Amino acid sequence: MSRPSKITLNAARDQLLLSYANSVEGDTAQYVLAAEYLRVHSPSAEVRGHGRGQAVLQHGKRLVTIDKLEMAGNYALQIHFSDGHNSGIYTWQYLQQLVAEQPQRWAAYLEQLHNRGLSRDADVAVVKLID
Repeated sequence: MSRPSKITLNAARDQLLLSYANSVEGDTAQYVLAAEYLRVHSPSAEVRGHGRGQAVLQHGKRLVTIDKLEMAGNYALQIHFSDGHNSGIYTWQYLQQLVAEQPQRWAAYLEQLHNRGLSRDADVAVVKLID
């Protein structure tokens, strides 16, 4: 997959802007990915696990920001998050997948949090009342 023509971190450090140049039409497509979205969908083993069914649902990441961005060769981006997580290597292909699937992935994530009684906020537990 193609590499973004420009990668920008906003001033609040909570959004990553990816720009892709369209060589045919000469225009640029831009996409915004929130730091929280990138963090909870990290491609690291810590998040995905080491095999099928071993993923660890991330929670309490609403206020996570991006401390640093580093190139990982010519094929990926390594993101250092404010919570200390930095082991995910985001390939250009995976970033494009996150862009394309953002609405579905985000909805599924919120549903998983709800079903497990977890919150996007740190140190918050969701209480389920039993009839």
